[in-house]
Amino acid sequence: MATAMACEGVSCRGNQASTLILTSGASGRIRALFSLRALKALLAFFNAVVLLLLFPFRKGTLLSSRLAWKSAAASTSSTARRALAIRRLMDDADADPTSLRDYRLIASSRGDTIFTQSWIPRSPNNTIRGVVFLMHGLNEHSGRYTDFAKQLNANGFKVYAMDWLGHGGSDGLHGYVHSLDDAVSDMKTFLDKVLNENPGLPCFCFGHSTGAAITLKALLDPKFEARIAGAVLTSPAVGVAPAHPVLLVLAPIASFVLPTYQCSSAYKKGSVVSRDPEALIAKYSDPLVCTGPLRVRTGYEILRITTYLQKNLKKLRVPFFVLHGTADSVTDPVASQKFYVEASSTDKSIKLYDGFLHDLLFEPERDAITQDIIQWLNSRV
Repeated sequence: MATAMACEGVSCRGNQASTLILTSGASGRIRALFSLRALKALLAFFNAVVLLLLFPFRKGTLLSSRLAWKSAAASTSSTARRALAIRRLMDDADADPTSLRDYRLIASSRGDTIFTQSWIPRSPNNTIRGVVFLMHGLNEHSGRYTDFAKQLNANGFKVYAMDWLGHGGSDGLHGYVHSLDDAVSDMKTFLDKVLNENPGLPCFCFGHSTGAAITLKALLDPKFEARIAGAVLTSPAVGVAPAHPVLLVLAPIASFVLPTYQCSSAYKKGSVVSRDPEALIAKYSDPLVCTGPLRVRTGYEILRITTYLQKNLKKLRVPFFVLHGTADSVTDPVASQKFYVEASSTDKSIKLYDGFLHDLLFEPERDAITQDIIQWLNSRV
C-alpha cells in the first residue's frame, strides 16, 4: 500500500512495482458474484441444471445461450428505452443551444441496433481542436455524461458516445451482456465512422469502469492504436479475481446454460458509488440505469475481459491518463496502479483521489476532476 499512499492526489510517473494480489468489482456486483457466499447458491443451481439436462427434450425445446435473451420482452424493453433516450436528447437540444445534439442508430454485424449520440460545439468562436469518444460503465448509459460532454465542447472538443448492447437506447435485455467482445466490436465500428468523419483532428477515448475495459481492449488492436491520440480512464475495471478457484470452472458453465439468470447474492445495495446524495438519487431513479441483480453471463464476461487485459496490458502503447478514487469499493485502485506500472506507454499518468468513490464524474468535486481531464487533453492537441 506504500505505492498507493505515494500516489494519492498527485500525478505519478514512476516505476514502482506492486506485488499485491488484485481483486476488483464492476458496478458494485461482480465481486459478490464470484465470492464464496455465492458458491453454495451456484452449486445448487448447477446441480439443478445437470438434473434438468438428463431429461430428453424434443428438437427445438431448448434455445441456445446466444439467442435466449432475444425475447419479445427484451425487444419491447429496448424499444421503450430507446424512445426515452431520444426524447431526452431532443429536450436537451431545445433547452441548450450551445451544443448541437444528434443521434444515430447503427446496425451491428449481429443485426442489433446500437444507439449513439453526439455533442458538437455550436459557437462560431469555439474552434474545434479534437474529438472525444466516450464509453459509459456497466448498467448506466451515455446520456449520464451530458454535463461532462458540454464542458468538453466548451474547450473545443466534439464528443461522440454509444450505449453498448443491453444498455440505454441500444437493443438487448436491460443490463445483460452476452459478450463484451460484441461491445468491443460495436465500439470499433462506430469509432471507425467517427475517425473517418473527422480527418485531421486528434481523437481521444474516454472510458469509465467496465467501459474503460472495453476501451482498452479496442485500443490493443493495432488498427486503432495508431489512430488514437490518447485515452482517459476513470475507475477502470482492469483486475477481477474470483475468491475460489472452483468458480473459474463453474462460472462459464452456468453462464452458458442459463446466461440471464440473476444472482441475488451478487446484488450489493451497500456499494456506494458517490459521496453526493443527489447524484445517487438521480442515478438510481433513472429508468435507463439498470439496478437489478447482476446476471451470471454478464459477471462472467467481466471476469473474462479483465483476465485478458491482465495478460495483455503490457502491450498498450497509447498515451493514457488513469483517475481513481482510493475509497472505491467497486473497482480496485491498486489494480489501476499495477496497470500504470506495467503498460508500455511512454506517455502515461495516474492520479489517485484520496477518499473518493467510484463514479468520479458524479462526486462533489466533479468540476475539479473534469478540469484535470481537460488539462491533460489540452496538453496533447
